[in-house]
Amino acid sequence: MRAWSSPVVPELTSPGPAVRVFDTPTGRLVETSPEGPARLYVCGITPYDATHMGHAATYLAFDLLNRAWRSAGHAVTYVQNVTDVDDPLLERADKVKVDWVELAERETELFRQDMTALRILPPDHYIGAVESIPLAIDLIVRLQDAGAIYQVDTDLYFSVTADPAFGEVSGWSRDEMLRVFGERGGDPDRAGKRDPLDCVVWRGKREGEPSWDSPFGPGRPGWHVECAAIALEHLGHRFDVQGGGSDLVFPHHEMCAGESQVASPDHRFAAAYAHAGMVAYDGEKMSKSKGNLVFVSALRNSDVDPMAIRFVLLRHHYRSDWEWTDDQLWDAVDAVGQWRKALSLGAGAPAAPVIEAVLAALAADLDAPRALAAVDEWVAATLGDTEHGLADTSDPDASAALLPVLDAALGLAL
Repeated sequence: MRAWSSPVVPELTSPGPAVRVFDTPTGRLVETSPEGPARLYVCGITPYDATHMGHAATYLAFDLLNRAWRSAGHAVTYVQNVTDVDDPLLERADKVKVDWVELAERETELFRQDMTALRILPPDHYIGAVESIPLAIDLIVRLQDAGAIYQVDTDLYFSVTADPAFGEVSGWSRDEMLRVFGERGGDPDRAGKRDPLDCVVWRGKREGEPSWDSPFGPGRPGWHVECAAIALEHLGHRFDVQGGGSDLVFPHHEMCAGESQVASPDHRFAAAYAHAGMVAYDGEKMSKSKGNLVFVSALRNSDVDPMAIRFVLLRHHYRSDWEWTDDQLWDAVDAVGQWRKALSLGAGAPAAPVIEAVLAALAADLDAPRALAAVDEWVAATLGDTEHGLADTSDPDASAALLPVLDAALGLAL
């Protein structure tokens, strides 16, 4: 599958610090230690509706990680999937009387446009669930060989107890898992299952649904096994970071890890797991089911500067839960205007301390708010000097030094 066009990222003259992220399983900051290219997998969209701010916040979070690694001198191999066949997509296509393939292609293209506008670096491998079906089948066969698969009617299930480390990704108790499993795509009450938490890896053919041939009969893969298979194919074992929204900690990332680790018991799935917080609107988590969505494309079509949209997202630490308001957007429009005004002067307050602060903040668990605060201080000092009629400032080339860093590290084209 085709990704989107990459913006040109300036090369920095001096590298940033080593990058640390908050690892969900251990509950602490860990330093990423790539051996060769840094390897990142981020779970992608199910393309049945437009990109909302919750999506944008997640993909911007891992865009910052991608950029921080690059600033630290690492090459990056980034993989993202598209769940272009799944129950929500099929249900939406049926409801609006549109072919499911057409709906998936249309919404995926809109996602590409939104990511391009927000200057999100594209993945090196952008893989659809449909095109990855052979990979998923191969992984299921390996799980069968390991004795971790059983059948219920025409469906195949993964036995979570086959992985001795099951539960380590989330750190949740069994009661906590059972409480949300059904809400997040699981079927804990299905008769015939050995364990309520076991997850489907192959869904046998249903009337009116697409299906593909396999050694297990016609059908399609489950959600978790698709991501596990794609990650293993393109990144290998123990890749550096598995990323996504915090709502994927369980069951999705737990199941992906379990399936991978049972198929290859001598290898961990990922070295670290990083998760972005949830974005609310009107008092509740932004979600398609609730309909409380703010769409990136709607703002773009209203002539809102995409850099102002990105600025709003950068003002919130990626792990925090927060609520979108229109006031934040208009404040960001004003702030971007002030930054551009200061940068247009050429000369300004000293740039070197700001550059150091920005790179250090992003290397310390992607602390974009702290990075922005450092630039805000520079903008205030620079414009303050100008307003007081000071003809000369201490750094005649401040803007030339800052602009590539703001672009490379924060993704802001100003």
